[in-house]
Amino acid sequence: MFVPNVQSAPAPIVHISGLKKSFGHLPVLKGIDLDIQAGEVIAIIGKSGSGKSTLLRCINGLESFDEGTLSVEGLTLLHDNPKAMRALRQRVGMIFQSFNLFPHLSVGQNIMLAPKLVKGQTKDVAKSYAEKLLKRVGLEEKFNSYPDQLSGGQQQRVAIARALAVNPSVLLCDEITSALDPELVGEVLRVVEDLAQEGMTLLIVTHEMGFAKRVSDRVVFMHQGLVHEMGEPNLLFGSPKTPELQQFLSSIQA
Repeated sequence: MFVPNVQSAPAPIVHISGLKKSFGHLPVLKGIDLDIQAGEVIAIIGKSGSGKSTLLRCINGLESFDEGTLSVEGLTLLHDNPKAMRALRQRVGMIFQSFNLFPHLSVGQNIMLAPKLVKGQTKDVAKSYAEKLLKRVGLEEKFNSYPDQLSGGQQQRVAIARALAVNPSVLLCDEITSALDPELVGEVLRVVEDLAQEGMTLLIVTHEMGFAKRVSDRVVFMHQGLVHEMGEPNLLFGSPKTPELQQFLSSIQA
């Protein structure tokens, strides 16, 4: 888990300053400032439409932004520079709520694809690493299975293994349990919790408040396109400062 050094904090692994994004005439991100240290686990909470998923998609380059700066490990995200975008995508992994596995590829092939294409790994090296990653998420016996032969929870664990296959510095998780039946949520969250314990830098958009409180170093509450409140989980959940966060937490607990 992240342990802050109060004497001389290192440069953040993710630096976001003045980030703005609109879809047409609708502003979605209205000026986000956020620094994340290596090994830190950030949970991002808020109402639907507050900009949480758009923020993650900006960090990994899936969405362009209109104003501001964004860098990962000191590399500035430049949408008009293909080389810069490739470099960024080797550093940032993302897991989506809908798995996004290729149905015509086996589990092993899904995981091997990016290392072969992005990092130029040989088939044997990629296969060996894919097997290790499947063991890490508890699915070593599913290498030759196809996505439609797996439960939703198993598919999402494969998606986690696939995201880890390029050895990202930062892993983004966008509501990764929202498409799962309730009985399958725990098996996916346990894998993410293990990654947090191992020191992976994580940004997690989630509606699982108990999980956010347990696993995160800081919680970010987004409201109407802004970072409205931020702090350690015990303080943020225990003593919300703003009426907006108070209302959000009471609506979830109701």
